[in-house]
Amino acid sequence: MRIRDWEGVALIIGAGDIGRCIFDYVTAASPNMDVVVCGRNATNQNDIYLDLEDDHSFTSFEDRISLYKKPLRLVINTSGFLHSNHIKPEKRLSHINRSNIIKNFTINAIAPILIAKSIEKFIRPDLPFSFASLSARVGSIGDNRLGGWYSYRASKAAQNQFLKTLSIEWRRKFPLSIVSILHPGTCDTKLSKPFQSAVPKDKLFTPSQSCEYLIDIISEQKPSDSGKFLAWDSSIIPW
Repeated sequence: MRIRDWEGVALIIGAGDIGRCIFDYVTAASPNMDVVVCGRNATNQNDIYLDLEDDHSFTSFEDRISLYKKPLRLVINTSGFLHSNHIKPEKRLSHINRSNIIKNFTINAIAPILIAKSIEKFIRPDLPFSFASLSARVGSIGDNRLGGWYSYRASKAAQNQFLKTLSIEWRRKFPLSIVSILHPGTCDTKLSKPFQSAVPKDKLFTPSQSCEYLIDIISEQKPSDSGKFLAWDSSIIPW
């Protein structure tokens, strides 16, 4: 089903560069969708505040979703954590500490499955539904050749396992649902900015480019594709 034909509610989790691009794209391409951005940086009146590190925030998130009269059809999680002013990806074992690991797992692994838990009650088994979440190629265990980035790699791998498992459960409950685990490529955002020097120019995508690649994948998938770990070009990434 093409995106222009979708009718219902679309939730975009994460108000960063990719999240806002996807919001703009879906809003323009699908006039019958109510498209809503959800995150801590919610700034517009129709946005939904959601703090992925606060369990109480998920409760109010569910309350807001329940107010919509249209069915929930699309949820895209664009949130992710790699670094901050105080936390950097670990280059070696000696850099590891508990707080770094917990921060990465909270946003990259735990949040996506809690989002799924919150939205489950709003999914209709008789309608096609898509839940997509951004992962990363470095979350692939089979593709890990460089090492380093312990917490980020492990947290993305954990997300992949959570969502693969989710796809199996939802295949039974919601036979028309699709769970997508997507690598958007290296995108020119705040998350990747300090690590772009080694990226070839033709492989550093703008948020708009990544958005189009991701929406193309989501639009083309069928329920039989649920649970796949895919790159921006639709190629399958090893677990």
